[in-house]
Amino acid sequence: MKTFIKVMKALSDPNRVKIVKMLQVKTMCVCELQSALGISQPSVSKHLKILEDAGLVDFQKDGLWVNYFPADDRNNHYVASMLDNLRHWLDDDPQVAELLKKAPFLNRETLCGK
Repeated sequence: MKTFIKVMKALSDPNRVKIVKMLQVKTMCVCELQSALGISQPSVSKHLKILEDAGLVDFQKDGLWVNYFPADDRNNHYVASMLDNLRHWLDDDPQVAELLKKAPFLNRETLCGK
């Protein structure tokens, strides 16, 4: 039951759902997510930590970058089910649709200045 509740709580915030939806479009860094969502870097990082703790997202360091992407947790069927369903849910929501349209064109080099 604890695992289920953790996953559901992680997805109870609209910004976290938007983050998962955008990461399903492409791997992104914090500055790309920050730019898309229009929220502070600490807020994005906090949301990512909650999603990571729930097993919904994972990351990989690549030089100066930390790349976030949907987790591939086949051992947690709650995560697998929610990520699979989210691929088909909310695409018609105006806010989500706008973010999904914008996500492929976010450029970390321009946004982060690194």
